Amino acid sequence: MRILGISAFYHDSAAALVEDGRIVAAAQEERFTRKKHDSSFPRRAIEYCLEEAGTGLSDVDYVAFYDKPFLKFERLLETYVAFAPKGFRSFSMAIPLWLREKLFQKGLLSRELKTHAPDFDWEQRLLFAEHHQSHAASAFFPSPFEDAVVLTMDGVGEWATTSVGHGRGNQLEMVREIHFPHSLGLLYSAFTYYTGFKVNSGEYKVMGLAPYGEPKYAQTILDHLIDLKDDGSYRLDLSYFDYCTGLRMTNDRFHALFGGPPRNPQDLVTQREMDLAASVQAVIEEAVLRLTRSLAAENGSRNLCLAGGVALNCVANGKVLRDGRFEHIWVQPAAGDAGGALGAALTGYHLFQGQPRHVNGGLDNMSGSYLGPAFEQAEIERRLGATGAVFETLDDQTLIARTASALADGKAVGWFQGRMEFGPRALGGRSILGDARSPTMQSVLNLKVKYRESFRPFAPAVLREDVADWFELDGDSPYMLLVADVAEPHRRKMTAEEQALFGIEKLHVPRSDIPAVTHVDYSARIQTVHGETNPRFHALLSAFKAQTGCPVLVNTSFNVRGEPIVCTPEDAFRCFMGTEIECLAVGNAFLDKDRQDPELKQDYKDKFELD
Repeated sequence: MRILGISAFYHDSAAALVEDGRIVAAAQEERFTRKKHDSSFPRRAIEYCLEEAGTGLSDVDYVAFYDKPFLKFERLLETYVAFAPKGFRSFSMAIPLWLREKLFQKGLLSRELKTHAPDFDWEQRLLFAEHHQSHAASAFFPSPFEDAVVLTMDGVGEWATTSVGHGRGNQLEMVREIHFPHSLGLLYSAFTYYTGFKVNSGEYKVMGLAPYGEPKYAQTILDHLIDLKDDGSYRLDLSYFDYCTGLRMTNDRFHALFGGPPRNPQDLVTQREMDLAASVQAVIEEAVLRLTRSLAAENGSRNLCLAGGVALNCVANGKVLRDGRFEHIWVQPAAGDAGGALGAALTGYHLFQGQPRHVNGGLDNMSGSYLGPAFEQAEIERRLGATGAVFETLDDQTLIARTASALADGKAVGWFQGRMEFGPRALGGRSILGDARSPTMQSVLNLKVKYRESFRPFAPAVLREDVADWFELDGDSPYMLLVADVAEPHRRKMTAEEQALFGIEKLHVPRSDIPAVTHVDYSARIQTVHGETNPRFHALLSAFKAQTGCPVLVNTSFNVRGEPIVCTPEDAFRCFMGTEIECLAVGNAFLDKDRQDPELKQDYKDKFELD
C-alpha cells in the first residue's frame, strides 16, 4: 500500500511517500523552488517522491493531507466573533483568501492531483488528518519505541497548540490538548517578533542569542504573560498580545511592560535583546519541564516522543533528557510543518487503514533523515561540467583523505553526498564543514560563508563512538536536536577578566579544545554520526580523527542565510562560487576554489531575503 502525505498552504510545504509502512522519500518544496519556507502546493516534492519510488500518482492508494481546513476556518471565525469588532482588518484580509483557496481544499487538492492522474477518483482517495495528529504520528510511528508518551507543541494547528498522545504498536490516541490562543509557540514567536527577527523562521536565532544574556525578565513573563501551573498547563494573558486580532504579535501594553517598542530588524542587537531571549528561553524550558515531569508521573512509559515547532528547541530537549524523568527521548527531525506531510501519510497507513507497524530493533525508521534526492556520479559530472566547473574525479579513499586534509588545514569545505536531508538540519548530506579546533572558524563561517549574524552558534558532528569523551552526553543525537555541554576535560578555564565580559563580548573567547562549536555557555547542539546511516560522513570524521586526534567537525547547512539548503549539484556549485568556501566535494568530484574560472564567481551575499 502506498500513501502520499502532503503539507501545504501555510509554510514549509512538503511531500512524503510511505510504501507498506516504509518511508521511501520525503522533501520540502523549498529545496526545489529555491524559495525559503515555500508554502505553495508541493508539486516538485511530489514528483520527486514518486520518481524515487519508481511509480506514478495513479498507483498511489491514498493521499493524506496534514490538517483539516474546516476546523481552521472555524477557529478564524470564532476568534473574530470573540474579539469583534476589534481585528476586523486582519479578518477582512484573511476571508477572501480562505473563500478563494483554503476553505475548499478538497477540491483544490483534487484539481492539483488530477493534473498527474486525470482518471483517478481523488474525491474518494483523499484523507485528512488533524494537524497535531499529524505531528504526533510523525514523532511516534518512526521512533524506535514500541510504546511512548507523545508530546506535540507548536504555534497552532486547527485549535490545538499543545497535545498529548499515547502510542502503542500501530495505535496512537490523542488524549489531551491546550487550545488557541494559549500557545507556547506563539509566546516564543512574540519574543522573536519583539527582538526584531522574523516569525516562523527567526525563533532559532532567539535560542542562539539566549546564552549571551541573563534571564532578567523571566519573572516578569511569569507574572504577567503566562499563568504556568505545576503540571505544565498554562494560559496566556491576551491583553499583551495582538496575534488574535492584529497584524503583529505584540501590542503597546507588551511594549510598555518591557520598556520600549520592538527592535527594528536593521538595528544592532543589544544587551536588552539578549536578556529578553534568555528570559523567554528560560520560561519555555520551565514550561516544557513541568509538562514532561507531569506526563512521566502519570504514565508508565519511560519513552517520550516530541514533534511540533517547539520540539526544534534543542536546548529545552537537552534539559528534558538530563532531567531523567524519561529514560529515552526521540524527536522527529522534521518537527515543524514539513514533517506534517510524513505524519499524515503515517496516520493514513496505521490509523485509517489499520496497517501493522514494525519497530526497527533499536534504530528509528527515518533512515537518518536522508530521504531526499541523490545523484549518480555520471549525473554529477554531467551537471557540474555544464556549469563550467573544474573538478577531479577521485576514488572513495582519495576523496576522504583529500577532504580530511583540507579540513585539517583550516579550509571550509562544501560536502554534498548521497541523499538530501528531510527537515531543517543538514546532517552530512548537504553540509558545510570546518575544523572545530579553529578559534576563528565560527566567525569566518558566519561572516564570510553564511553571511549571517556573528552570534549564531554552529553544531558539532562527532563520531557516535566518541561522543561521551567530548560531550556530557552518552547516547544518540543523530538529528542535532539535543544540546549538551562540552566535557570538562576539553574545557578551557576562563580568566577573571573573561568571566566579567558581557553580551557579544563573550563571543571571541575560546572556551574549549573545540571552540568553533562551543557556545558561550559551554553548550553544543550535537550530531552523533553513525556508520549505519551515513557511512561516508562517518569515514570522513574517522579520517579527520586519524590526522588530528579530534573526531569532531563543524557541521552547518550548505546555504547562505535566507537560502534553502542546496538540493542539486548546480545549487552546490553556485553557493560554492558565491561564498568563501574553499573546497567542494560533490559525490567523488573534488573542486578547489583557486582552480575555478573567476568569471563564474557570483554575487551571492544579497541574492536571498533575510531570514
